[in-house]
Amino acid sequence: MKHLSATKMTLALAAIAVFSPSVWGADLLAIFKDALANDATYASARSTLEAGREVLPQALAGLLPTVGATLNTTRNEANVTFRSPTAFPAGTRTFNTNGYSITLSQPLFRWTNWQTYEQSKLAVMQSEAQFAQAGQDLSVRVAQAYFDILNAQDSLTVAQAKKTAISEQLAQAKRNFEVGTSTIVDTNEAQSRFDLVIAEELAAQNDLEVKRTALLLIIGKPAGVLSPLRTDVAIPPPQPAQIDKWVNAAESGNYAVKAQEAAAEVAKRTIEIQRGGHYPTLDLNASASRNSSSGNTTNNIGSDSNSTAIGLQLAIPIYAGGAVNSRIRQAIANQNKARNDLEAQKRLAAQNARQFFLSVTSGLAQVRAFEAALTSSKTSLDSNKLGYEVGVRINIDVLNAQQQLFTTQRDLSKARYDTIVNGLRLKAATGGLQETDIAAINALLAR
Repeated sequence: MKHLSATKMTLALAAIAVFSPSVWGADLLAIFKDALANDATYASARSTLEAGREVLPQALAGLLPTVGATLNTTRNEANVTFRSPTAFPAGTRTFNTNGYSITLSQPLFRWTNWQTYEQSKLAVMQSEAQFAQAGQDLSVRVAQAYFDILNAQDSLTVAQAKKTAISEQLAQAKRNFEVGTSTIVDTNEAQSRFDLVIAEELAAQNDLEVKRTALLLIIGKPAGVLSPLRTDVAIPPPQPAQIDKWVNAAESGNYAVKAQEAAAEVAKRTIEIQRGGHYPTLDLNASASRNSSSGNTTNNIGSDSNSTAIGLQLAIPIYAGGAVNSRIRQAIANQNKARNDLEAQKRLAAQNARQFFLSVTSGLAQVRAFEAALTSSKTSLDSNKLGYEVGVRINIDVLNAQQQLFTTQRDLSKARYDTIVNGLRLKAATGGLQETDIAAINALLAR
């Protein structure tokens, strides 16, 4: 009886270790904020957005005037001779010429430039949608890495608790064999289980280190001890509860879909840009210049001149060897490709919404089933222990009951983690995952 009381105490401590660690460190929201600041993939996406936004001012420059200025100064030296008598003496002329000019060119009609400007707005929209999708992906990656660590910790704790319990059973089997109340079979069975759980513990330790490294890659520093999920947690079901509403939201709100919609519009504008190769261009050109010289090659008398000019320049394309028509056909083909890519992205978003909705609903059902199974496993273990005491159960029955309890505890935790992460994936599939959703999951953690 004393030995069985110690075993019960071991199981109780194992359950406490699995579900409520005594030292709590960072929670999910804190880890998420660290990821926003330190994740290299997200930082790369932010830089890509900043670069993408510069397309707009570059395209606007094609509609605005361009102004340029030039300055020149020249030192001249010429040896002059005349073939007939003149009033000017022959000899060496040395003088300076200086000047400057300012030019302005304002496009009045350039179809290609205007369409490029309109296209740049769509390109910025595409970049913003891609960055928003990167934010959705980051939220899911952080949650997945966080709960992967908790799951790995649970697996390790379960393996350690199994090792403790089996070692006690092994010691008891040896004592019973020594006094002749059991056979060597019980001892061999317990020894086999103990050797297996040692290997399981080593594998769990290695898996935990791998999972911690995965989170380290995201936040750039060790995470420390993570806050666990509460044992009394109630995971909310998807709202709305209709799968079709989630599918429709994914087809219209998914950021990858929005990015592809913008890409399709960019491709459409490209057709108009290429058609601009057939259209004339009209520019307003103006210039002002001044030139001064301290002499010349004839009479070495200085002079100054000022001039201004303003006018219109019309350029009419006539024939470009078929290049314009070829580029138009190419742009039309690219537009068709963009449309097909958009349709494929919508279908993928819809499929993901269906998959994650079903994963959440089935996950909730699994959680309820495992909760019931955990209660049954505890009852079964107690019954087998009592049966072992009175001699109607053998040692292997107790070991099997312990194995079942530990496995159920681990599977229940994993089902909860998977359901929570799939809920976040479902919201991300519709483009609706926000920091408030991370905060809501954070509220399910132990404080």
